[in-house]
Amino acid sequence: MKHISTPVNAVLAAVLILLVLSTVLPNFNVQAAATTPTVTAAPTTEPEKEPENTCNSNRTVQVSGTAVVNVAPDRALIQLGVQSNGKTPKEIQARNATTISSVVKSLQKMGIEAKDISTDRYVIRPLYEDYDSLKINGYRTYNVIAITVRDVDKTSDAIAVAFQAGANQVVNVEFYTSELRKYRDQAREMAMKAASEKATALAQAAGADTDCILNINENSWSYFNGWNWWDGGQSQNLWTQNAVQNIAPSNSGSQANDDGSPVSTGMISVRAEVSATFSLK
Repeated sequence: MKHISTPVNAVLAAVLILLVLSTVLPNFNVQAAATTPTVTAAPTTEPEKEPENTCNSNRTVQVSGTAVVNVAPDRALIQLGVQSNGKTPKEIQARNATTISSVVKSLQKMGIEAKDISTDRYVIRPLYEDYDSLKINGYRTYNVIAITVRDVDKTSDAIAVAFQAGANQVVNVEFYTSELRKYRDQAREMAMKAASEKATALAQAAGADTDCILNINENSWSYFNGWNWWDGGQSQNLWTQNAVQNIAPSNSGSQANDDGSPVSTGMISVRAEVSATFSLK
């Protein structure tokens, strides 16, 4: 056997090494790519800054504002009663029902709709012989109906017609406006304006200026014909009001009783009151 020369052996060895490397290196690259972690940079975003509150709650001025809007009423609520006496409950119920029916029909003839007439109160009480006695001599019925009059000029006529038909009690006559929400919003706006102007005047008198408003409290109500139930007169309105506005009536007859009728509609006072705290610069 002839020996292969050394140069030939070297060439064969080199070819063999190249073949081995060509089969091993691709797998190595794939494994290396699979095991190499991918690093991505996180976006750098700055947190949003909350708007700074420039109000100084340590230096404040507290004020109140009141406004009154006087409105001519466009509705009347009449409470009329029919009182009946009798020996038995059945007797007075029948008598009272007949009278009430006559009153309702008379009111409807003058233009008051059935939906505006309703029973407000119905009571039957025994009539005792005297205060300490339990002996019953008879019974008394109180039947009160509520009537909504949409033309306030007919208020006196409605009462007269009801009495001619058999009613014998006037429990209450009350005037109001069907647009209370509108006038209350108007009074509230006027009261807030009065409070703001008062705060500015007080701050400037002290050598400061008002800044933002910190809180507002509101209290609104209405009372009729300028009279307050808590003191029986108009003094409360005169002493506390900051602004007053009179709303003209829709017609000349709604303001006074020039026709000689016993019922005068007058004006409804719709009142709003606010208290507010302003910060000072």
